[in-house]
Amino acid sequence: MANTAPKPLQGDRTHTTPPHTGPNILPNHPLFARLLRFAHALPSRLCIRDTNTNQEATHHQLLLDLLALRQRLQHQLQPQTLSALARGDEIYIAVLAPGGYEYSVAMLAVLALGAAVVPLSVAVPVEEAEYLIRTSRSIAVLTSTSTLHLGLALENRLKPPLKPSESKQFFTLPIGPSTFTPLRLKAAEIKISSDPPLSDAAPGVVIFTSGTTGPPKGAVMRRSYIFADALGVTDHYALSPADVLLHILPVHHATGLGIMFFPFLIAGAVLEFRSGGFSEAWVWNRWRQGGSTFFSGVPTIYMRLRRYYQNVLAKLPRGEREEFIAGARRLRACICGTSALPGPIADFWTDLLGKKILLRYGATEIGAVFKVPYCTADTDLVVPDGSVGTLFPGSDVLLSNRPLDVPLKDEDEGEILVKAPWMFSKYLAPAPSQSAAGSPQTPSTSPTASSHTPTGYYRTGDIARRSPPDASGKEWYTVLGRSSVDIIKSGGYKISALDIERECLGLEYIDEVMVVGVADEEFGERVGVVVVVKTIEGREARVLLTLETLRSDLRGGLAGYKLPTLLRVLAAGQELPKSGTGKVVKKVLGPRFFPPGQWRGMGEVQVWERSDPSSSEGKEGYGAKL
Repeated sequence: MANTAPKPLQGDRTHTTPPHTGPNILPNHPLFARLLRFAHALPSRLCIRDTNTNQEATHHQLLLDLLALRQRLQHQLQPQTLSALARGDEIYIAVLAPGGYEYSVAMLAVLALGAAVVPLSVAVPVEEAEYLIRTSRSIAVLTSTSTLHLGLALENRLKPPLKPSESKQFFTLPIGPSTFTPLRLKAAEIKISSDPPLSDAAPGVVIFTSGTTGPPKGAVMRRSYIFADALGVTDHYALSPADVLLHILPVHHATGLGIMFFPFLIAGAVLEFRSGGFSEAWVWNRWRQGGSTFFSGVPTIYMRLRRYYQNVLAKLPRGEREEFIAGARRLRACICGTSALPGPIADFWTDLLGKKILLRYGATEIGAVFKVPYCTADTDLVVPDGSVGTLFPGSDVLLSNRPLDVPLKDEDEGEILVKAPWMFSKYLAPAPSQSAAGSPQTPSTSPTASSHTPTGYYRTGDIARRSPPDASGKEWYTVLGRSSVDIIKSGGYKISALDIERECLGLEYIDEVMVVGVADEEFGERVGVVVVVKTIEGREARVLLTLETLRSDLRGGLAGYKLPTLLRVLAAGQELPKSGTGKVVKKVLGPRFFPPGQWRGMGEVQVWERSDPSSSEGKEGYGAKL
């Protein structure tokens, strides 16, 4: 049995006692102590509900299954790897499973082994999965029933040892055989080790960044991430065993893992997983059934749910429609993260739910640094529209536009710079020449100087604005966008693409929008807009919407220098391509819709020129009529 506790203090009794380990003994860590207390509850409480497999498990069952999987893992590991775990060395093991019960068992089994867990997306091709495995130096991958084929393909590609002289080999281990094991152990027979606690400074989880502005990077989160950091989220939302989370988000990214999985797990709440393709009808019907108290999504999800309501539910008889609305209103809170929720969509949900959707800002590397108060309908009104909240307790945040070679100054608007105790510890770098995985050696780390200021603040790359203190002394933050893709420098102005997107979505005929900067000799960057139009009264706006009409309709809410100068219109029913986390990847889609050096000659791109007579922008068009 591995014992990854830090070295005991001088004179500690464990210097003279054997390790307290065994097949029924969990590590000395508050996460497992908390789960064991829940397992002792009578009657047994539900912990996981997997709607894809129609399985439910109590805390007792979960602990038995993670112990069974851990034991199978130990039997597969090389003796030198077990010794490395006992010394507290860094060992990484990947999990390839959709959100559900098998995923939960695997994540906790790896942590109970004392290793760091590396959750991977089930949607990646084998080549990308191999890159992530090699980058993290994972020695094995635990696979769900549905991803076993991908795990075996990885094993075939990675099985050769790092060097001919080494015997260490990468392997795949199915999770399924260790689930719903017979209840041979009573909860009272499961123990917590009396050895020194596992170090919270050691690696706990590796989360690969989404890669929306560059190649995915493996951010190593300390072991404190799985409990101490999660406890802050649990307390903020006042989570309890009475809560039920409808979890539909990817479980290999920060929101689905650090905000949704661990906090609800340590609260004793029920995690109800629904993985796979997103279904608006399923979510609405699940809300209608009742029983859920929390829901978390991204703007794309809330946009699709709104569209389904408008196109389907709004046409139902009033009594039936009210059942869906009542079900949604029974949710304690709806949370939105990953990117900003456009104003018109937020307003729709405020009207329907009777309360605001709680916006959440964070990044893989830093966790939660701002918080929107979880409050009653009365006090909810004090949160400014579009705000991601006030500072999370303990976080140190500056806003700065200054170059790195001059002293930092906290400003009212600028890049978000962060120091926080729950930040990542390092990035994992790709293996030299992408050599074979399987070595338990400590991974190399990529240079991090470019991601920090000389004084140690992490550079998020996001631009925010801070409001003056309100009557209660609170300073509210609003995120303006990514400096690399959401801040457009046009004609000497710095323009927030998100501001323009919000105004566009306020137009009745626009269903979806993306605003990007497009390189141009005259302006530096043009404001390029790609819109998906609606079909209204049987007519599609695509053939009728012009750039001059769009500019005219936006003039009431945008200054002249912010108005679009390029436009592409997509047909009704189409959708902007998105990443696995629901993000519109502007760095990829911008050049696709406005190819550098080619967009001016493309018939699909409408171009505004300075020579255009201003009077023409007041012409009546399809958009102006609506």
